[in-house]
Amino acid sequence: MLRARLMEQELTLLLRTEILGTAEDLTPRSDLFAAGLDSMGIMQLLLSIEDRFGVAIDPAELSRENFSTAEKIAALIAGKQAAASP
Repeated sequence: MLRARLMEQELTLLLRTEILGTAEDLTPRSDLFAAGLDSMGIMQLLLSIEDRFGVAIDPAELSRENFSTAEKIAALIAGKQAAASP
């Protein structure tokens, strides 16, 4: 649980500072599309997820539902990490 919260916070900071470039106060539950996340931002985010968390997101998983909040993105990453663990 703590690891998931830390991942949510890291993703929120990444989104705010590097991808959205906004001073807006984002939380793990903020609507990222309302905050300005677009297709270019998603591509940057996918590269950052691979770099930071060591998982690749399958194109079939690229849905508005999975990427609507940092909380949901963190859950997707955690699920992929758990599935990859022996």
